[in-house]
Order: sequence, then C-alpha cells, then structure tokens
Amino acid sequence: MAGALRSRGRSTKDTTPFTEIKTKKTLEPEGDLEAYSKEVLKALIKDGLPPTPNNFSLYFDRLLDEKSQNVKKQIVSILELEESNEDENSIVLEQSLKKGFSSIKNILGITANLYKNMSLMTKILDKRKEELQGNKDLEGARSIVVSLEGDISKLNGILKTQSTNMKTMYDDTAKIVKNIENETIFDNQYGVYNKRYLLTKVEQEIELIDKFKHKSSLIMIELARDLKESVANDKAVMLMTKTMARLLLKTSRRSDTVAHYGNGAFAMLLKHTDIESAKKASERLCDLVSNSNFFLGDREIQLKISIGVTDITENNSVEEIVVSSMDGIQKAYENPNMDYAVLLRNT
Repeated sequence: MAGALRSRGRSTKDTTPFTEIKTKKTLEPEGDLEAYSKEVLKALIKDGLPPTPNNFSLYFDRLLDEKSQNVKKQIVSILELEESNEDENSIVLEQSLKKGFSSIKNILGITANLYKNMSLMTKILDKRKEELQGNKDLEGARSIVVSLEGDISKLNGILKTQSTNMKTMYDDTAKIVKNIENETIFDNQYGVYNKRYLLTKVEQEIELIDKFKHKSSLIMIELARDLKESVANDKAVMLMTKTMARLLLKTSRRSDTVAHYGNGAFAMLLKHTDIESAKKASERLCDLVSNSNFFLGDREIQLKISIGVTDITENNSVEEIVVSSMDGIQKAYENPNMDYAVLLRNT
C-alpha cells in the first residue's frame, strides 16, 4: 500500500461552483493519457483551483471536448479499460426492483381477496346455520344444505384460482429477488464489497496492468485460526470478524477495494502497490488489529489476523491470483512467528 494509510472518514466534497470553470484552447497533448493529465493539472493550477478529484474530473471532461477526434479516441479507448458499466447495472437493478415491488403488490392484492372471500364464507355459514335452526321441515333443511353445498363449491373454485395465482406471483417474486441478490456488489453482513465485485475488480486490474505495466497487489486476511479455536464461540467469532472488517475499511485508501471473500476471509485489492509496499501495509494492519482488544464476558482477548500477500500479473488468471493469496495465509501459519507471508505469481 503505497504511502500512508488514511481514513475513509475524511471528506472529499468539493464546493467549487461550475460557473467558475474557465477553459482555454491549448496545444494538443501527445496522444497519451499521461500528457493529457498533465495538461489538465496545469489548467487547474492556472485557474487557481485546488486539484481535488472532483475538480480534476470536471476539467478532464471539459478540456477533452476541445481536442481532436483522434486524441479523443485515443484517450477514451484507455478509459474504457476502467469502465465497469455501473450506470447500466444500476438501471437493470432498478428495473428488477420495480418488477419485484409490482409482484409483491399483486400478492398483497390476492391475499386481500382471499381474506375477503374467507370472511364471506363465514357469513354464509352463519346464515345457513340460522336457517337450519329455524326450519323444522326436512325438505326445507335439505334445500338449505344443497344451497350451502353450492355456495361452498363456488367459493372453493374461486379460492383455488386465487391460490394458484398467488403461487405464480410468489415464484416470480422469488426469482426476481434471487436475481437481484446475484447482482449485488455489497456484503450487508460486514459492510464491505462482496466476492463477486472483488473478482470483477481484480479482472479489470489485470487488464490495466497488461496495458500500463504498473504494479498492484492482493492481500487476503482472516482472523488467526488459533484465536478462533481459543474462543470457541461462534457468536463471539462473528463479532470479532465484524470488528476486523471495520478496521480494514477504516484504514484502506480510496483506491483500495475491501471485500468479503467468504467464510470470514477478506481481501484487499491494492492498486498501484508493489510487493514491498503491500508487505508494509500488511505489517500496519497486523499492528492495528493487535492493538484492538475484544471483551468476552470478563475475558479480554487480543485480536490477531493472518495475511497472505501476492502480486497481480497479466500472466495469471483471477482464480490463480486469489489462490496464491490464500496459499500465502497457509504459509504464514507454518511459521508461528509470522503474521503474514508473501507468495509471488511472477517467479
């Protein structure tokens, strides 16, 4: 993790009004992203604006409009490598949610009708009961019973139809909810990204590394196994794991991706971070977590984690990189004095 870890709690909100932006014709950049980025930064400084992410993004788009089609094409082709179609995914997710709400509304309508018909049947039964009690004639009683049988048969047909409709609506709603669940990128249990999002980001990073040849790393983190065995309390282990997740999120950079990989194991994608910086980041994480204590009844427990570190290369698949980081954890366990271990993919 290059540079110092910093808190996500720091506000990056920029209040620069849009009306203050000035743009001037400048020389065409050399055709690459680095030259154009320098031009954007120069324009920001010239106009007296702080080079915050919001200002830089705004100037980046504004100045690009003034470039030739050839330059635009070159820069856009590079930017497409980082695109994740988040807007399109949001639209699809919103459409699915609307379908789900519509199905739930229909289920509630059918349920209301079922309740209404059941109430009607109760009233019919009470009415026929009163008729039977007031009628001593056998033929009259038979006539009432026949009428009651007809009422029940008619209502039974209505209820069967409504029950079938409800089952269909329920099945449709369950499918929609399942699809939404499969498309989510957030782990509600731990408040970080989920495995699906992590694998997508690692795959994107592999493509970027292949294009720009920079260094990035992946670290896998879990509560130390000896700690979990000593506690032997599932609820307590869950609370400790949530505490660890909050610490990981708190100390991560804006460019890092913190995700729950599964079964209490977490991963951090460290972009533009070589192995040496990733090792230093692992040391800081281990120190931070070890300085956090957890109370179980009257027992004070010192938290401890194990970390596997690996590099991300263009020559390996996402699965190979993830497995390498997990093997790093196993390697750390082989040495009682190690809290983390490095397993490289490019050697």
